[in-house]
Amino acid sequence: MADLVYPPVIVAIKGFWKYLGLQFDFKGEENVPRKGGAILAINHIGYLDFAITGTAALPAGRYVRFMAKKEIFNNKLAGPLMRGMHHINVDRSNGSASFVAALRALKSGEIIGIFPEGTISTSFEIKGLKSGAVRLAMGAGVPVIPTIVWGSQRVWTKGVKRDLRRKNYPVTVEFGEPIFYERGQDVEEAEKNLREIMLAMLHQVQDNYPDSHVGQRWAPARLGGTAPAPLN
Repeated sequence: MADLVYPPVIVAIKGFWKYLGLQFDFKGEENVPRKGGAILAINHIGYLDFAITGTAALPAGRYVRFMAKKEIFNNKLAGPLMRGMHHINVDRSNGSASFVAALRALKSGEIIGIFPEGTISTSFEIKGLKSGAVRLAMGAGVPVIPTIVWGSQRVWTKGVKRDLRRKNYPVTVEFGEPIFYERGQDVEEAEKNLREIMLAMLHQVQDNYPDSHVGQRWAPARLGGTAPAPLN
């Protein structure tokens, strides 16, 4: 598909990162397929996760098509950009349409970005996962790449005033090894497996994060932070 909108948006986004002074650390880029369909299953901790993950995938020469709620597509400013970048509109009242659209994109060789928790985790822990990512992987016969973002919540997250000043925050994105789920495999078990892998990756990324989590609103209670306790 033609990508007339994605390249100029990338230029603008990179300028925004430079303005913020974010210190990116991208790991596991070799796990992002250079061609063919794949799913990035990403933890969700802030409003910039999609743009940061999309940036991290660029060295692999891939444009990620994100599944995003319809309210973003209905926005007068964001909507045309979302459609121009061929992201996938998710109408939660009619999930089958977005599932079919994502399946079609995967079979045509696209990389799809999914936040399987469904919404931002205000505790910054990984919530229970929805089954869409593993069901799409099984249906399209493509791998799932477990993906962890950490540090983005310091800039802009749910329930906290955004901080768009230049702060030079470190932000990590790590792509895990591809996971293949077979058609007919138990979906609940596959979902559980994916969450366990993402949890292990998140803990490793947090252990290696250069700034202390103790006493910080952007850090989970498990690490001595003051974020709200998990709801599930």
